[in-house]
Amino acid sequence: MRVHIATDHAAFETKQFLVESLRAKGYEMVDHGAATLDPDDDYPATIIPCAEAVRDDPGSLGVVLGGSGNGEQMAANKVGGIRAALAYDTTTAQLAREHNDAHVVALGGRMHSLQEALGIVLAFLETPFSHDPRHQRRIDMVAAYEKTGEITPV
Repeated sequence: MRVHIATDHAAFETKQFLVESLRAKGYEMVDHGAATLDPDDDYPATIIPCAEAVRDDPGSLGVVLGGSGNGEQMAANKVGGIRAALAYDTTTAQLAREHNDAHVVALGGRMHSLQEALGIVLAFLETPFSHDPRHQRRIDMVAAYEKTGEITPV
């Protein structure tokens, strides 16, 4: 599986660790930066291209990182068609995939140890979407709202 990943300075070390660890597990990693540690960088410059790459690469998933993961999740969700979820443990990561068919997981590099972050990301990558009709219906309602600006039953 191809995994797109991006960060700003706040989770640079976490990103480097995840890239190495996930490659060792056989994942094809596409690193969208940051390429160097720059305390003045801005997360939208790496997060949005990462989310666009996930959108444009069917079957891939994404990981976006920052200090808390909040801004990164918000930025990724601005990319049309992307569902990004902030995960703070393995359960929320699994539910993001299982119930919401999320394409991107967001984590806070300042919130987790390197091993915790790896566990959360692996839970996300290894959990399939359930295809439960009630979950699909809800996803379809959100997608329809994105297009029409109206909440309608699907």
